[in-house]
Amino acid sequence: MAYDHRKYRPFPQIHRPQRRWPDRAITQAPSWCAVDLRDGNQALVRPMSVLQKRRLFQLLVEVGVKEIEVGFPSASQPDFDFVRAILDEGMVPDDVTIQVLTQARKELIERTFESLKGAKRGVVHLYNSTSTVQRDYVFQLPREGILAIAVQGARWIKELATKYPQTEWTFEYSPESFTGTELDFAAEIVNAVLDVWRPDQGQPVIINLPSTVEMSTPNVYADMIEWMHDNIKYRDKIRLSVHTHNDRGCGVAAAELAVMAGADRVEGTLLGNGERTGNMDMVTMAMNLYSQGVDPKLDLSNMRRIIETVEYCTEIETHPRHPWAGELVYTAFSGSHQDAIRKSLAKQSSDQPWHVAYLPIDPEDLGRRYEEVIRINSQSGKGGVLYVLERDFGITLPRWLQIAFSKVVQTEAERTGNEIEGAAVRELFDASYVRSADDLHLGDYQVTRVGDRVRVQASVSGKPVHGEGNGVVDAFMQGICASHGVTAVVEAFDEFALTQGATAPAMACVRLGLGGHAVIGVAFAEDTTGAALQAVLNALARTRALAGQSASIAAE
Repeated sequence: MAYDHRKYRPFPQIHRPQRRWPDRAITQAPSWCAVDLRDGNQALVRPMSVLQKRRLFQLLVEVGVKEIEVGFPSASQPDFDFVRAILDEGMVPDDVTIQVLTQARKELIERTFESLKGAKRGVVHLYNSTSTVQRDYVFQLPREGILAIAVQGARWIKELATKYPQTEWTFEYSPESFTGTELDFAAEIVNAVLDVWRPDQGQPVIINLPSTVEMSTPNVYADMIEWMHDNIKYRDKIRLSVHTHNDRGCGVAAAELAVMAGADRVEGTLLGNGERTGNMDMVTMAMNLYSQGVDPKLDLSNMRRIIETVEYCTEIETHPRHPWAGELVYTAFSGSHQDAIRKSLAKQSSDQPWHVAYLPIDPEDLGRRYEEVIRINSQSGKGGVLYVLERDFGITLPRWLQIAFSKVVQTEAERTGNEIEGAAVRELFDASYVRSADDLHLGDYQVTRVGDRVRVQASVSGKPVHGEGNGVVDAFMQGICASHGVTAVVEAFDEFALTQGATAPAMACVRLGLGGHAVIGVAFAEDTTGAALQAVLNALARTRALAGQSASIAAE
């Protein structure tokens, strides 16, 4: 049987009852190293062009990445040429350090140093594979043979660096496939490299412990990092780095726990491009810190530009549900969610910590508009509809009309099967309650009060209407009913002074009971009284039963 879990073995746990990292919290950002131009590029079906590499490098600089692995120049002529180009053209800011990868072979290391000639600062990143499977099946070497490769590579790097004294060199070593390497051997080989480079004598050194293939749960990886933190030499003189991949979908979690376990530095890529399932996503981890009140030391405020640039350079689309960055991650279609967001935003003030339902951060922090937060489809409820009307048009609806209109919108969404944009919501509202094919238009009107009664004299489509009642709307309805034999009662009425963004200063909403049916009319006018009277006419005009009578009113 091909699909058989029994062919796999569980990753061994680390017996570490004295582990400390679970009780720690990340209170400051690690130092970041972007590997988009190396690890990310080598994972692409079509490697980046020179133009694409330049744009991605510039983006990394703009967002604040201070260490950028720009390629593998000893293994690739295009990578070599790119390193030379950004140096010769002065594209590397003074506060940015470029990093290049090399294997432990002398001719490759020589080529690596040639690529960095003239750099103000540079990181030479040495690696060799140390895992059991690599030793047994690929190199067919014992531990001693693998250790000798690393030590000899470290010696060559130390020797060749002296030929380029104008550059401030940092040496980095990665036991590739660290997670598949016995911890005691990983420490042995790292310590042997450190004894060559001697960080205690002033040489800057990075020890990088990569989850080249994610093989365990993040907590086990954290145990491994903490064990190495406790068992490698010169710990206070080096930077401990991690480089996680996403094979189990936990690349970010592994990096975060690794920082809790003692790592100072994290390698990753913007939006997670990289070998197989990708590298650790710096955007996600940085925003995770940001959402907890920790300065990520990266500027991700223009998320749209970041996405557009990465998509252009990698030719890979960003998933709409990508954490923090996706097009839909701050969008609510569900009616209950929309209602909770609307109510939370109404209470949120700028001098208070962010506290809004269903929105872990303020979307505006990433350059997202609130128009993108609540969007309407067949799953949306009255809260979303109301929010769109308030946000885009300054229109507030009474609860009874919220309920009625939300059903109108839902019916239209179900009919089309599509999302309904804000302009379409407004069109549905006007078509349902405001506009009418019937010619019932309010002209001049006069309102007078006699005791507790109200009298209305008005012109409707050029003809007089007189009525008396308990209020303006009641008096106007009495006049219409008496003059034209209409039987209707006012079931609900609300009027509003509108805010900025509305088409008129006042709006009125009325629901009439007519022959067992409820009829709704809405009108906008310069004042609330005019809006109220026209809303009544709009409601009457919407009934087929009154179509003939409305025509007769205009003809008298």
